[in-house]
Amino acid sequence: MLYCVIVKNVTVSLPEAIHRRARIKAAERGTSLSALVRTFLLSLGEEETDFERRKRLQDEVLSSIRSFRASDRLRRDDVHERRALR
Repeated sequence: MLYCVIVKNVTVSLPEAIHRRARIKAAERGTSLSALVRTFLLSLGEEETDFERRKRLQDEVLSSIRSFRASDRLRRDDVHERRALR
């Protein structure tokens, strides 16, 4: 089976000290610096976006509402009557 995957190359400039520490971390994990960066970027892309997080929270709140009856609310005229709010 033969297949092709399109990949992009990225060039990153790092201060010498950061580069050295990153290479050491990669060696400790038995991998290359490129693989370490690739893993980090892949995990970054899999994180929940702000929209997804808000949607999930909204779904959780909506699913927690056990019952809702519109008849429990004040009538429109009562809402605008100041004495009804006291």
